[in-house]
Amino acid sequence: MTVGGDVGPSVAALWRIEAARIVGSVARIVRDVGLAEELAQDALVAALETWPREGVPERPGAWLMTVARNGAFDRLRRDRALRAKLEQIGLDLEAQEAHHVPDFVDGLDARRHDVVKDDMLRLMFTACHPVLPLDARVALTLKLLGGLQTAEIARAFLVPEATVAQRIVRAKRTLGQAQVQFELPPSAELGERLGAVLEAVYLIFNEGYTASAGEHWLRPALIDEALRLGRILAELAQDASEVHGLVALMELQASRIGARVDAAGRPVLLLDQDRTRWDGLLVRRGLAALARGERLAQPGPTEHGATRPGAYGPYLLQARIGACHARAHHAALTDWHAIAALYGELATVQPSPVVELNRAVAVGMAEGPAAGLILVERLAADARLAGYHWLPSVRGDLLAKLGRDAEACVEFTRAAALTANARERELLLARAATCSRAARAT
Repeated sequence: MTVGGDVGPSVAALWRIEAARIVGSVARIVRDVGLAEELAQDALVAALETWPREGVPERPGAWLMTVARNGAFDRLRRDRALRAKLEQIGLDLEAQEAHHVPDFVDGLDARRHDVVKDDMLRLMFTACHPVLPLDARVALTLKLLGGLQTAEIARAFLVPEATVAQRIVRAKRTLGQAQVQFELPPSAELGERLGAVLEAVYLIFNEGYTASAGEHWLRPALIDEALRLGRILAELAQDASEVHGLVALMELQASRIGARVDAAGRPVLLLDQDRTRWDGLLVRRGLAALARGERLAQPGPTEHGATRPGAYGPYLLQARIGACHARAHHAALTDWHAIAALYGELATVQPSPVVELNRAVAVGMAEGPAAGLILVERLAADARLAGYHWLPSVRGDLLAKLGRDAEACVEFTRAAALTANARERELLLARAATCSRAARAT
């Protein structure tokens, strides 16, 4: 790019890629995630001011990292309250090194790569600390690790920008008040903390895959961010079977995106999708991640010499369900008996009425709609599903297959009233109208 050109788009794209590395590295110095983000943002502002005059440097990621780290060392020297921290963690040597930071994308030596990995893991576990409510974890994860601006996060979840900003501010304040350390959790807490990280990424993906509200059925930007975070996590936590399970699940589901809407943006249900439009590369990636997760879920030693007890967690089980669909080149070839059995295992590992509802769908496909309807009727009294639109939607589908069209129409209409997604509402009302016509014809 020539000097004086518009560097804004390039800087924005670079920031999306480099933000987490920079914030993680600076947070290791200042031991404060909020301050680290401020210093990283200062480096971004410096780039926007400097690069149009002097040109984009040969290694822009290293330039941003250097400026942010130098700012961190300067801040530590100026701040009396933090001066002791500078002495405590022995950063004089790093202060000298900060004037020559190697490119954090290309040519990493093993030691530096391990440092980057540790910083990224610390940042993930800090942003998703259980002391934070789930909505705060998601917002902070997208801000720190996804490199998204507050306005982008607000648009993604259809909430006011001020609401997201408050969540992020409160999250940083909570981490500070709870004195959450910027470090990897001890072994005894690792499972719980890793679960919080996976839960946040999973929620981001789900919101992108089937938007809970708004005018669009899909939100591809959120899907991409969740996939990117999942792939990073899989690289950083290579021995964790559930990490690979989540990545496999997301890759397999994301492979269907091209077939999930028609040319007008209307939803296309799974059984009606043109499977030749499924992304073969994502399917292969998903199956490979699943195979890796399954190997890690078997009992045996880890790469680091510890003993692995072996177990299939909820993400691996869901990925195995996704694999059943991915391996069926036509809807008629789907092994619904295997899917129903996997949902049964999932219900044992992670009891939930939503899991039971999905099992009812699978049983309905494997054994007939009457068998599925029996299971759905048992769930009707569960208060946790009172406002869940998929319950009447599934019931309507099973009733329609049984020829009980008038009842199905009522259920589809009720489901349409419960959803906040415009495209989903259109689909449900269209199915209600079809059942109404069929009922009148009999």
